[in-house]
Amino acid sequence: MTIALNRLLAHMSWANQKTIAHLQTLPEQSLSAFATNPKWQVSEIIHHIVDSADAYAFRITGKHPQLPGDSIPEIGAIADLTLIAKQAAAIDAALLEAVSLDDEQLEFTNYSGKLVKRWRSTILSQAIHHATEHRAQIAAALEAKGFTPVDLDELDLWAFEIETEH
Repeated sequence: MTIALNRLLAHMSWANQKTIAHLQTLPEQSLSAFATNPKWQVSEIIHHIVDSADAYAFRITGKHPQLPGDSIPEIGAIADLTLIAKQAAAIDAALLEAVSLDDEQLEFTNYSGKLVKRWRSTILSQAIHHATEHRAQIAAALEAKGFTPVDLDELDLWAFEIETEH
């Protein structure tokens, strides 16, 4: 079997769902937790993970994944996490499907207005790294404000492999 990004993308999706499920067990105030920057609260970080993944899927395929709900909501309450979990699952599934596409260099204008070229594999790799980085920020923000943090050791690839028997 050829080594590919499939397992890493499946792990990302699993870890994203575990993170959202953990947040759903916490009090409402946990959504406003932050580590160092009060503008970078847990609610903003989880929204950012999902919204950015949608942007990565768009860059790779040229279309946004079909999502439940009209748009990716701002997170103002724990109840909002139910929809965001469904949206994350749909977007992560679209990213996983993208591994079947040819690894081509895509050309687009980035957020700074600069024309750039990126390999599809680079964008997929960035999607994985990006979600991992921000899950760690969520753990730090929760811990900094005295909430039970996401246990990152329970979200590693070893735990994924054991739980999913991949």
